[in-house]
Amino acid sequence: MNIPQNIIPRDSYIERIKPFINTTLIKVLTGQRRVGKSYLLFQLIDLISRKYEQANILYINLEDMAFEHIRTAHDLNDYVLQNLSLKNKNYLFIDEIQDVEDFEKALRSLALKDNIDIYITGSNAKMLSGELATSLSGRYIEFNIYSLSYLEFLKFHSLDDSDESLAMFMKYGGLPYINNLPLNDEVIFEYLKNIYSTIIYRDVVSRYNLRNTHFLERLVTFLADNVGSLFSAKKISDFLKSQKVNISSQQIQNYIKYLSSAFIILPARRYDIIGKRIFEIGDKYFFENIGIRNAIVGYKANDIAKVLENIVYNHLLYCGYTVKVGVLKGLEVDFVCERQNEKKYVQVTYLLEKEETIKREFGNLLKIEDNHSKIVVSMDKFTGGGYEGIEHMYIRDFLKTTL
Repeated sequence: MNIPQNIIPRDSYIERIKPFINTTLIKVLTGQRRVGKSYLLFQLIDLISRKYEQANILYINLEDMAFEHIRTAHDLNDYVLQNLSLKNKNYLFIDEIQDVEDFEKALRSLALKDNIDIYITGSNAKMLSGELATSLSGRYIEFNIYSLSYLEFLKFHSLDDSDESLAMFMKYGGLPYINNLPLNDEVIFEYLKNIYSTIIYRDVVSRYNLRNTHFLERLVTFLADNVGSLFSAKKISDFLKSQKVNISSQQIQNYIKYLSSAFIILPARRYDIIGKRIFEIGDKYFFENIGIRNAIVGYKANDIAKVLENIVYNHLLYCGYTVKVGVLKGLEVDFVCERQNEKKYVQVTYLLEKEETIKREFGNLLKIEDNHSKIVVSMDKFTGGGYEGIEHMYIRDFLKTTL
């Protein structure tokens, strides 16, 4: 196979995957379409080819017509067995595996063979997690792949770290391909709208046989316009009824699950900091790619606080945290973040120019009676540096760290 030239490496992901090369675990790369999963496979192929000259590389791109004959688990299993090397180690790479019916059965069979190292990508969280967890429990490891981080965005576009670069990142988001396009609104938003349509119709409408596409698109627009707000399906249903649209709470809940499975939106559950429990009702939803969100509803000056909260949430996920929305005696803490044995609390605000804002944003964190790290992130540099022992971070500095 020919690996594309001039690939810009995403080293943070490669370094996380490298320790699992040549293990029996199936490496699963999941994420929204066009976030760069295929190019990460190419980087791994290049790395393995250079390190193991005798490696037999098998690459299957299920979006390529050359592989349109592979539609079932049996098709996949037969093709791989026909192309295996009996003398050398085999490295199997399968792109967009969710398009193969019962793919997990083929993977389970192939994983039994000692001389195959398997890597797959997929763009449907529910399908991959459900089927793999059932059939391959304990025999795979998942890597969530996200749109470019701010530092990756600078690298891809050869930009310096500046307020202008940050503004571009907040407007256009981090889909890797846009570094091949002129950075102007007309071109970028047209591209992003097309990607959004592809995801909606291939990974949601077609996959779940949805008929009410008009409502689905209205729901996405509603979530985009209210990004970072607390929602329940009932609350959305009640709002839509006020707009003369009669949709049940259950249908809304299903549609939100479908959108989440396609990685268009990402949920943040509400978490009782004192009771240490998840609330059953009321989540926040953020967009995996802020550029797609802006392409859907426009990028307006009065949306800056919403966009800021979304990119902070995305960066915390990129850094490997599980992120929830904190609730403390009726007060909200924007994000409760956990990574292995580490915990952080993060509060996000647009500007800290008023004393009442400073007291509110830092005050909510001060009420948390533990010794875990607490940070307030904002768009201003806030000359105080911190407040009563709680750290403040300017957004550009925050986005340049892995915390």
